[in-house]
Amino acid sequence: MLDYEALRIIWWGILVFLICGFAVLDGMDFGIAMLLPFLGKTDEERRVMLNTVGPTWEGSQTWLVTLGGITFGAWSIVYAVLFSGVYAGLLLLLFALFLRPVGFDYRSKLANPAWRHFWDWGLFVGGAVPAVVLSLAAGNILVGLPFELDADMRSTYTGGLLDLFTLFPLLCVLIGVALCLLQGSVYLHWKTQGDLVTRAQTIIRWSSVVFVGLFLVAGVWVAMGLEGYKITSLIDTSITAHPLHKTVEKSTGLWLANYGNYPLLILAPLIAVTSALLTPIFTAKQHSATAFVLSSSAMIGAIVTAGGSMFPFVLPSSLSMTSSLTIWDASASHYTMKMLLAATVVFMPIVLAYTIWVYRIMRGKVTVEQIHANTHTMY
Repeated sequence: MLDYEALRIIWWGILVFLICGFAVLDGMDFGIAMLLPFLGKTDEERRVMLNTVGPTWEGSQTWLVTLGGITFGAWSIVYAVLFSGVYAGLLLLLFALFLRPVGFDYRSKLANPAWRHFWDWGLFVGGAVPAVVLSLAAGNILVGLPFELDADMRSTYTGGLLDLFTLFPLLCVLIGVALCLLQGSVYLHWKTQGDLVTRAQTIIRWSSVVFVGLFLVAGVWVAMGLEGYKITSLIDTSITAHPLHKTVEKSTGLWLANYGNYPLLILAPLIAVTSALLTPIFTAKQHSATAFVLSSSAMIGAIVTAGGSMFPFVLPSSLSMTSSLTIWDASASHYTMKMLLAATVVFMPIVLAYTIWVYRIMRGKVTVEQIHANTHTMY
């Protein structure tokens, strides 16, 4: 039987896995939506772009729902603090996501150019805003959110929406948007033909370089200018711990301490940078499937770099360091995590198998001829 410490680490791994799955699949959708008004020069090309992700975008979005559900079940304190504290940002995210199903379903219902142009930009907003909000959230989590827990575990959040827009989180926004554009353009390169492939290749080249450059800048910033967190008291990882019964130190460069504690962690940023640089090379050689694996690896490498640097912190507090939440004091009970894991072991392989099956069934290029032949059934 798994002990409490092992369950906490496993669930931290599941959390990172779900974030990576969401980023790879829905990040691709966000990237294509952001490119829609610019890369598609004609209505036919834009319809081709939409139908590259038409059969799968709804399934990709369920990863975000699953991520929220898992956070509620396994990390309920994190869920409560995060969702109540940045509620305005989450509403902005939700309203932007509303534009996606409406845009996909209704854009091509009318042949009116003004109508379609309006929904092209609606879909752009539905892709750009979530990419910005989620990247901004990731940057602010690394910086630390201004919340404090009282003795009854009630959270007080003192920041506002505009307070989230500081320099390091904005740098993370640029990194996240570059990754989504890279992922989306690589998928377009794989699924389309003709001029769209050529234009996608251009986006792949500059987005990969932009990502690598900004990712390295962020690494230097984390090392030399960003304060990290470290637990300085003893924690019994085998029991239910109270978040306020610990002491935390905050100092520049502490987010890099885990690279000394866990040397294999250095593979994450190396994979992120190397994969991003190799992606345009493989797309130029028309190895689009390999390029998609590489761009996905770049995204996963960046996420694991951030998560691994923060471990065991899940939600640091810039207002009260003691209130910072870690995997040791913010998790659900041993029994809850055990029951959740049992359900996950059963259902997660089914979901993954279904996802792989869908992409296999829908493999192949999306062409203008297919749009003409199925004008009333395709987006």
